[in-house]
Amino acid sequence: MNILLAASEVVPFAKTGGLADVVGALPVELARLGHAPIVFMPAYRRALASGLPIERTPVRFHVPIGTKEVEGGLLRSAFPGTAVPVYLVEQSDYFDREGLYGEGGRDYIDNCERFVFFCRAVMEAIRLLDLRVDVLHAHDWQTGLLPAYLHIEYRGVPGYERIASLFTIHNLAFQGQFWHWDMLLTGLDWKYFNWHQMEFFGKLNLMKTGLVFADAINTVSPRYAEEIQAAPLGSGLEGVLLQRRDVLSGILNGVDYGTWNPATDPHLPVKYELSNVVEGKAACKAAVQAELGLVQAPNMPLVGMTGRLTDQKGVDLVAGVLQEWAQTADVQWAILGTGDPKYEQQLSTLAGRHPQKVAVKLDFSEAVAHRIEAGADVFLMPSQFEPCGLSQLYSLKYGTVPVVRATGGLADTITDATPEAIAAGAANGFSFREYSTLALAEALRRAIAMYRQPEVWSRLVAAGMQQDWSWKRSAEQYVNLYRRLSARLPQTTCA
Repeated sequence: MNILLAASEVVPFAKTGGLADVVGALPVELARLGHAPIVFMPAYRRALASGLPIERTPVRFHVPIGTKEVEGGLLRSAFPGTAVPVYLVEQSDYFDREGLYGEGGRDYIDNCERFVFFCRAVMEAIRLLDLRVDVLHAHDWQTGLLPAYLHIEYRGVPGYERIASLFTIHNLAFQGQFWHWDMLLTGLDWKYFNWHQMEFFGKLNLMKTGLVFADAINTVSPRYAEEIQAAPLGSGLEGVLLQRRDVLSGILNGVDYGTWNPATDPHLPVKYELSNVVEGKAACKAAVQAELGLVQAPNMPLVGMTGRLTDQKGVDLVAGVLQEWAQTADVQWAILGTGDPKYEQQLSTLAGRHPQKVAVKLDFSEAVAHRIEAGADVFLMPSQFEPCGLSQLYSLKYGTVPVVRATGGLADTITDATPEAIAAGAANGFSFREYSTLALAEALRRAIAMYRQPEVWSRLVAAGMQQDWSWKRSAEQYVNLYRRLSARLPQTTCA
């Protein structure tokens, strides 16, 4: 099958979050399965400075943006070590900027215009490159206009008649909402600016647009697909999703074990696998303790956490537990990430007061993230909501036992270490349901108590390390979904 994937960020060209990891891995696995994927993303300054080979193509185009015509071009690259093509949409006024979506904590004021242009460019590229596309796979609000353009403007155009559209929700909390006059930028008729289609409480909503016009919708875990059909995780769009539940599904993200594998990870001081996990993790733990300035304490449990320091990630719960435990518990903490200034300050203050137990690095380093995954005994993900989550899957592979809140993909992947689950060999971590400091603290207490029982702990570690969360399984599910979509003409019920 010929699949066109369009996204606002793609590893290894440019990344701010998990979306980039997915669109960087899924096409490569689709190609391994014998399909023909092609990827489109904006030609950000960061992508052009990535050091990857990128060549200019002769393709130039003009697309309408409101009342003006804007020129752009296409650059071409490929995923390293593969022949999977990546086209970068070039328009320096829109994309030659320091950030992907904003700077200094503020979104770019013209984000709607930037991604209208990107979507217009992708639709034109199909014609200009003479692509034979079976499925147009759009990702998150930045590409929400693609299903609309396909349905409204291109459905009767030769070469586009048999293209089906799939819209993937990576995080429903980010919806691409803009003032109503930005509807003019899209070039679509005002009749579509209504509460059934593109309008949302007086604003233009590009996430909603994708949900309404796509032939099918999926999100990145089965549990999240259920959760978003009701408040609060529906983020106001639960009614739309309930209306389209017959074409809504969930497919768990996979893990790129070429990047996340302790047996081959170049960022680790010592590589290891299940056969030597005890020795390997001990060496990695000592190294990360030294790197982050923690006291060398091989028998003291080390709790790791990496990622965005935000409400969504449950950092308020972590700070609440840490405030007490730093004084009373023989546990070390290694936290890496940036985010809300109040959490950065709160965690930094705790690290300053308890430097032998608490290390906080307000940065994001891929290499340090890998070393924390390998060196920690326990990995924390107490999220308010988590569409899929990848760090808990990395942790399983690295023999680092996750403690998670049972939501979204965390609930789909982590089996709580109850006596029954341990006896059955199914347990691979610890989970809790109530979003509270007390519930997190209790889950951590259970984890620390089990850590002090090496025989049981080793069974948890082994169960996690032996599980297969690779992209092959996820890609096969996407192929099945693509086939179901392309087996019929795209729906025509939205206009």
